[in-house]
Amino acid sequence: MGRVGVDVYPLQVGVPLRQVETFGKYLGGSATNVAVAAARLGRDSAVITRTGDDPFGAFVHDALRAYGVDDSLVTAVPGRPTPVTFCEIRPPEDFPLYFYRDRAPDLEISPGELDLTAVTQAGLFWATVTGLSAEPSLSAHLAAWRARGRRPYTVLDLDYRPMFWPGAALARERVRAALRHVTVAVGNLDEAEVATGTRDPVAAGAALLAAGVELAIVKQGSAGVLGMTATETVRVPPVPVEVVNGLGAGDAFGGALCHGLLAGWPLERTLRFANAAGAIVAGRLACAPAMPTVDEIEAALSTHSEGGLTHA
Repeated sequence: MGRVGVDVYPLQVGVPLRQVETFGKYLGGSATNVAVAAARLGRDSAVITRTGDDPFGAFVHDALRAYGVDDSLVTAVPGRPTPVTFCEIRPPEDFPLYFYRDRAPDLEISPGELDLTAVTQAGLFWATVTGLSAEPSLSAHLAAWRARGRRPYTVLDLDYRPMFWPGAALARERVRAALRHVTVAVGNLDEAEVATGTRDPVAAGAALLAAGVELAIVKQGSAGVLGMTATETVRVPPVPVEVVNGLGAGDAFGGALCHGLLAGWPLERTLRFANAAGAIVAGRLACAPAMPTVDEIEAALSTHSEGGLTHA
């Protein structure tokens, strides 16, 4: 449940955006990409979101169906444009994003339109912090969580984008309130700091557990990934990857995390699998089209059997 849009990415790597002449158009939006990544791994996947009633909105439906994601819970908001996102491709770690999200329709999800049966019966329900940034989306998320009653697995992606918020203080307040409703929290160091007030990964993981989650995952880029429960702490080291575009790696990690949780795997295996998925996508240009299959991830794990991923 959450953000959707159209990613417009340069086809010239390393060229300033003002000089780029050709672009590719792809399905985008963090929650949507996670749904695509899970579907690519064989999971039955649906996304709750809203688009504009425009050609880009129609493209979203076409793309979701092509990727095997159920689009029946995607509705249009007349008069609102489907968001478009541009980025510059400046490997290995510089990928500035430019969001065109004026009056974004995916923040118009309202409690009354939710299919609460689908929400409560799903084996895993994934939502993002961006969805807490405005009404009526905030109320819709709270309604969905109340309906689930912290049923495993209820995941909050700490996906904090400062341009969507008036300030980090409000985001921290809403994230901390949301943590009471979820069983899993996952985010990078910047996002963990917004949620907990600390950049120390162990302290952040402990704070997330203290806030009520059962599993806390802190992604640390080139330092690997930390996973914590009340009884277990797992650290997965990175494996070098030649980065093309790091923007979709976190969503690939998310889809693979869903797969591992639903499979009932041990935490270390789940994190290594998710790390491998993220690394594969970091080495590709687009997000949704780049999501790997199980065979691709297992092959990457076989090649790098001693590590995890650089850009998870």
